[in-house]
Amino acid sequence: MAWLAPEAGFDADAWAAPVIGIASTLADHDSGWHGHRRGQLLYARQGCTRLTFGDRLCLLPPSRAAWIPGGLVHRAQMRQAVDYRSLYFTPDVCRQLPARPVVIAVSPLLEALLEPIAQAPFTQDWSQPRAHHQLALCVLEIAAAPVQPMDLPLPRDPRIAGQLPPAECLPPALDELSRRCGLSTRTIARAMQRDVGMGYQAWRQQWRLMRAMELLLLGHAVGHVAQELGFSAESPFIAFFRGMTGTTPAAFRRRPPG
Repeated sequence: MAWLAPEAGFDADAWAAPVIGIASTLADHDSGWHGHRRGQLLYARQGCTRLTFGDRLCLLPPSRAAWIPGGLVHRAQMRQAVDYRSLYFTPDVCRQLPARPVVIAVSPLLEALLEPIAQAPFTQDWSQPRAHHQLALCVLEIAAAPVQPMDLPLPRDPRIAGQLPPAECLPPALDELSRRCGLSTRTIARAMQRDVGMGYQAWRQQWRLMRAMELLLLGHAVGHVAQELGFSAESPFIAFFRGMTGTTPAAFRRRPPG
């Protein structure tokens, strides 16, 4: 394992072992757009991370992990302090793992396997029986882990995508987007259905939910989150959040899903 300092560089593809691991605690960190041949499992032990791929946003809360296939260009943004572990697997190992990026639940067994593998030296001989079985079981657990709905597809139509604000800002209402794009609401509906599989209004609500979860995990008060997301008061926001998740914002913040 390498403990990675915030300012340190790291090349996951510079090593020959079938798996290598790193550990770090980063605050207000932006990896920038990058990619690597190895597939990556990013496990957030503490803190909240936003991952962006070409066609989707993913939220990585504590106690969950993101699987990022090799060769996929992505960006990780960490707000406040995030304590994480990353495992990087060679393409041969990745054949057993998902072909698309997903956020997965981390079982107690998988969590128990991640730490010793992350702590192994880069020169570890993974053909030794104990190490070999640890790695094989870890890969099986990743492949079998339940996928968590923590991602939001992004519209690809440049006429729409070009008029949307940064991910931190509330997307405009449909009528305002129509005015900005110079497109009818019906045309926007068709494009959104094609690109993201839902209408714009439903997509905007999904964005609100993901952003609400992110802000709550970062410790913001419920009233502040409601205001940020364009609700007139706390009560309609609480009703929205409960309707979408089955729990209240305050309960979610106290105990995020694991």
